[in-house]
Amino acid sequence: MSDSNLKKTPLNEVHRKLGGKMVDFGGWDMPVQYSAGTMKEHLRTREFAGLFDVSHMGEIHVDGRDAIPFVNSLTTNNVEKLVDGQAHYSALTYENGTVVDDLLIYRFNAEKLFLVVNAGTQDKDWEWIQSHRGNHDVDLRHASVEYCQIAIQGPKAKGILQTLTDTNLDEIKYYHFNNGEVDGVPSIISRTGYTGEDGFEVYADADKAEQLWSAMLDAGEFGQENGILPCGLAARNTLRLESAMSLYGHEISDTITPLEANLGWICKLKTDFIGRDALKRQKAEGLKRKLVGFEMTDRGIARDDFDVYINDEKVGSVTSGSHAPYLKKSIGLAFVPAEFANIGQEIKIDVRGKHLAAEIVPTPFYKREKN
Repeated sequence: MSDSNLKKTPLNEVHRKLGGKMVDFGGWDMPVQYSAGTMKEHLRTREFAGLFDVSHMGEIHVDGRDAIPFVNSLTTNNVEKLVDGQAHYSALTYENGTVVDDLLIYRFNAEKLFLVVNAGTQDKDWEWIQSHRGNHDVDLRHASVEYCQIAIQGPKAKGILQTLTDTNLDEIKYYHFNNGEVDGVPSIISRTGYTGEDGFEVYADADKAEQLWSAMLDAGEFGQENGILPCGLAARNTLRLESAMSLYGHEISDTITPLEANLGWICKLKTDFIGRDALKRQKAEGLKRKLVGFEMTDRGIARDDFDVYINDEKVGSVTSGSHAPYLKKSIGLAFVPAEFANIGQEIKIDVRGKHLAAEIVPTPFYKREKN
């Protein structure tokens, strides 16, 4: 797709001025990294703070008397358990139990929910949600173009953001949110993220994106030796991989169920949602394959889609693989037959024709220390 046909977030020109290396990411013109490079962006997020433009994500409003029962009929996690000001991670599933998309669901009140879906699947998700509306009394609105979404992540993220808002960020628990102002801009302030670090995602009107981005960079002393850094897609990917967080199209997809992807904790099989019966059957019959974490024991980097071997037999493939900048080792996620999905199991990865040794290890690979 030519650059002129790519979708652009409200921060596109800002990324270019900052020296962002722009790439086609699922039809979006996005920065893969900036001049500091992926390694520095990754480490700065782990040790101080990183700033991410995630305005390409999709937002869908679900309002009305049946908002909760409607969304509960479509998603794997139990929306009825949410309280006002709380969010949770969930999935939309097909009748066969495989994944339409993973998403966050925010509850403002009993008649107002806010769904945040992946960028590349948002049109498909919107059609899926609309097509299953049935007789539910709900108003649906695809509102993605109305919002910017900026994530500030890392151990210093809270302190930086606190200088820009009167909202007491200490009072927002993990996976909770408040309405407030950031740099005077009305915002949804959500204690969520995709890096394994503490941090926040700020949603606001799209035309306020540059103001918020600049305010957060300034508050984080961007340009100083150890200040905040803007971070691209590459660092976002290595951060989420170290934290063993799923990426749609890799660990979950329309050929993979949440149970296979170690996401049974978001599948509340006592609620009645599309795909539940298939997942109950799969659980009862036992999984044939499981997602595992591995680290290389031979020298080499396992990349996405590389083949996995056990006893010289191809048994699966790498879903995500990379050098892990903070852990200083080569890691990955892969599907293997359930009988081999054991900690300590040796596997081989076909790295450019060489079968290199790796070992199945516990996940997440990285887990931050909590205060």
